[in-house]
Amino acid sequence: MTNDVLPPALDAGLLDPLGDEDQEAKANAKHNRAKVGSARPSSLLYTYGPGSIMDLPQFTVMPSGFDDWEKIWERRNGASPEIHAPRLRAAVRRLLGWRDVVLRPYPRQLRTASASPDSVELGVPCRVFPQWLRCTGCDMLGVLTQFDYVNTHPYRPDLARFEHGACTGRRGDANRKKSRRPAVPARYLLACIGGHVDEFPYDLWVHRGQPCEEAQIPVLKMEERTGSKGASAVIVCRSCGEKRPMSEAQGEAGRAKLPNCRGRYPHLDMYTPGGCVNEAKLMVVGASNLWFPSTQSVIVMPESDADQADALATHIRLEMGDRLARLHKFRDDVEDLRDVLGGKVDLTGVPDAALLDAVDLALSDPDDSPAAQAASDVPWDPVDLLVPEWRYLLQDPPGGWHEDPASGLTLATRDRGPELRPEISRVLAVERLRKVNALIGFTRIDDVDRAGGEESDRLVPISRKELGWTVATEDRGEGIFLQLDENAVAAWEKRVGSSELWIAHREAHRRNFANRSSETAKSVDPDSRLPPPRYWLVHTLAHVLMRQMALTCGYSATSLSERLYAWPETDDRPASAGLLICTTAADSDGTLGGLVALSEPDRLQQVVSDALHQAERCSSDPICSMRTPKDNEDFLHGAACHCCSMASETSCERANRFLDRRFLINLPGHDLGFFGTSAP
Repeated sequence: MTNDVLPPALDAGLLDPLGDEDQEAKANAKHNRAKVGSARPSSLLYTYGPGSIMDLPQFTVMPSGFDDWEKIWERRNGASPEIHAPRLRAAVRRLLGWRDVVLRPYPRQLRTASASPDSVELGVPCRVFPQWLRCTGCDMLGVLTQFDYVNTHPYRPDLARFEHGACTGRRGDANRKKSRRPAVPARYLLACIGGHVDEFPYDLWVHRGQPCEEAQIPVLKMEERTGSKGASAVIVCRSCGEKRPMSEAQGEAGRAKLPNCRGRYPHLDMYTPGGCVNEAKLMVVGASNLWFPSTQSVIVMPESDADQADALATHIRLEMGDRLARLHKFRDDVEDLRDVLGGKVDLTGVPDAALLDAVDLALSDPDDSPAAQAASDVPWDPVDLLVPEWRYLLQDPPGGWHEDPASGLTLATRDRGPELRPEISRVLAVERLRKVNALIGFTRIDDVDRAGGEESDRLVPISRKELGWTVATEDRGEGIFLQLDENAVAAWEKRVGSSELWIAHREAHRRNFANRSSETAKSVDPDSRLPPPRYWLVHTLAHVLMRQMALTCGYSATSLSERLYAWPETDDRPASAGLLICTTAADSDGTLGGLVALSEPDRLQQVVSDALHQAERCSSDPICSMRTPKDNEDFLHGAACHCCSMASETSCERANRFLDRRFLINLPGHDLGFFGTSAP
């Protein structure tokens, strides 16, 4: 994905919401406040990131692209903090196709006092979207400029709203005293699988693609008298009397009546070069498929020398910019190098040899950069981020307990209880961990395929040009790592691979892939995206353990999450079969140890035994235990439902796909369970 070829729209310009406020403050004028709401970093990463639509109490906004965020950093005198995660940064750099990338936290609003009006700076800049509004008093439908923005209270951003200042009620009585009534977003949009979203053209819709015969700027109304779902509104032109229901835009028949997609990126205030070839689809503002984030995450592990050199080289390139070539003449004089870089790059504790290696890497040919390597024939595989974690977790910590100060990772070995299932070969207590999550883009209508690599051209850009940074969040917490016996898993997987149940799941996955809105299956082999049977096993085990652990660890089920290591052996990586169940929090103190306490031998063997026993039964049995996709069905789970093994969206990395209790425990009519029965 490249972000450097997007032309600006006619009204393109970087957002600076505090610029006007500064001017009005100097003039002692009463102004409308720029702040309209707040959000947690996690919600801005997974729910309301750039290009999404965020619901505020009175209207909706769209967080803008990262170019606009640059002004926030500039107002802070260039003091932009960084999240240190070398492996994640390298992966993001490759996926974005940029030469250098650093990870920054979200620009939170700084407060100088508990009741400061707008503080020093705002956080994330946003645009009002959609900009068609409807008056709640008279149903007038108009663009943003036909309404008044009101937000003068310094401490109540929730009161920010748009008002119709000349509302005469739904009857339109000209003799009635005009009143001010709030306006709400008109709830229809146009979107396409290419990631574009646009305002619905209400004026052209009601006039069937032609201009109004009676007025250059017609007076429109959106009448909606029913509480039914779907497009139940009727668009009325009061200037000429034309009417047209929105229901005509629904379904396959309605799609032919919609205009072509214009290729609009509202969050960047730009359009795709040459327009868009995809069909536009009718959407509503609150649709759950309007924005799907594409994120990558890592558990930060101890760094290698190569990681440290690459991180230092990245900072040197970003800080020196066009002056990077100056370093050539200082290459043989370390003291001069430190003088040149000392005010820009933190060189504290960096040995001379490491500094020279980093400078050589910074001065290397761009064709050797990760961006150039990403253009090679080697496809991106998300498993690449997990392999270093798996390799490190396979090693027992020195002395039975080890803390790495740089990464914050703290591991402790745990003995196996005498009654712990023999299929679980090893246990580690992860007393402290740091998890970093980064945003690289998003899609619309159809989610990014989380079962494997995805084509980068499906991702919507999050900036107009290469910026050298993306946003990330940092969480700290604790967890339990379980490793399954590889010989037992390999033998079980060989048996399952030829079973009728696995063949049914594979066929369902092919149908699901072919039915995707993005038509990804036309260019990708669906079987290459189907996780192997061992993944279904590890995934189902993680879910039943999380449900059981939540009963005794002190954390809610939604606070626990999984990290799965399940892939067969290849030339590049060893086979894996294990899982990390963890809980993380955004504050620096992390969590309180309730989950790690379950790794003690006696408690863990009881948790595992109870979890497997509970997995044998479901209140939806026998329907749940016999669920197998057939005919035209394309669901991606088997004997699994919310009554027995499905988890919340915050806990599952695959949206409750690829789960089947029959791969875990023998159920009536099936003997494919890895653990056989719940009794050892």
